[in-house]
Amino acid sequence: MKKKMIWVAGILIATSAYAQTDVSTGIMRGKDYGVTYLLPKTEIEIVVQATKHTYMPGEFCKYADRYLRMNNVSADPNIYWTIDKVQTHVAGVPDKDNVYFVKLKDKTVAPLMELTEDGIVRSINIPLNSHTIPATKITAAAQEIIDPRKFLTEEILMASSRAKMAELVAKEIYNIRESKNALLRGEADNMPQDGAQLKIMLDNLNLQERAMTEMFSGTLKEEPQTFTIRLTPKEMNNEVAFRFSKRLGIVANDDLAGEPYYISITDLKTPAIPEEDSKKKVDGVAYNVPGRAHVILTGNNKKIFDGELPVTQFGTIEYLAPVLFNKNSTIKVLFDTATGGLIKVDRESN
Repeated sequence: MKKKMIWVAGILIATSAYAQTDVSTGIMRGKDYGVTYLLPKTEIEIVVQATKHTYMPGEFCKYADRYLRMNNVSADPNIYWTIDKVQTHVAGVPDKDNVYFVKLKDKTVAPLMELTEDGIVRSINIPLNSHTIPATKITAAAQEIIDPRKFLTEEILMASSRAKMAELVAKEIYNIRESKNALLRGEADNMPQDGAQLKIMLDNLNLQERAMTEMFSGTLKEEPQTFTIRLTPKEMNNEVAFRFSKRLGIVANDDLAGEPYYISITDLKTPAIPEEDSKKKVDGVAYNVPGRAHVILTGNNKKIFDGELPVTQFGTIEYLAPVLFNKNSTIKVLFDTATGGLIKVDRESN
């Protein structure tokens, strides 16, 4: 995620003592110069990894059993979906009801405050290059589609009927298999000179065999896709999280073509939330103390997820005391951008 690095003032150094940073809720108006940041609120994110399978029958599918002893080869095209994996976790989005302003003052010790591009506070006094950069995900290339006809001989192409052509292609497949066996046994007329040459010859024979065999068996194209469903957490019991259709994949929650996957969320009431004090002073850097939720996701007659997740909306807001930020030491703070909670607080002497 793109970051923006912003220097903000934390502590006003006075001759006798250090003053506090002014932090206020809402967006500051007027002539005051400073930085506005937000705390996140939590959404429950369900990531569904699915695969779309597209089957296309081969040109000689009707002769697959007769010539290659391949049973149950369908002559009808088919498209179907399968679910490979379902993951459940939390994600943070900006909470526009919890906006704070850090006022910059003259003659200040300016800590480094890092925000996400959405304005959510990520860290204080931690350089960007110290964060772990996620590895780039490399997606495997799709399987190459081979035109089998470029391997067919003149005799095959000039066959008088489709049945005759299928018979000749099947014989060519058996000839390829015999050639591979001869190479592996060292009995071929023209044996390769080294292992690398042997591999090249076997790869070419395997390619030809696969292309010709698919003229009988058909082709199955697999397309992995990822679907992300986000829900705003509240207490709920067996509500539809999403629907999945073997024919269509992920569909709308009101589309009865898909089988429902249900979610239940229970507020565990931790931590104990004090009664709200409307006169409570905003003092210091605000952060969330997320509550805990018991989340159960079920579908296809089994539990997919059963565990606890942190939920900001079930917690409370606290503040880092301004006295922590003084000229004698540097406080490093790392926040969880999904919940706004504290991950780590370190002190370094200056």
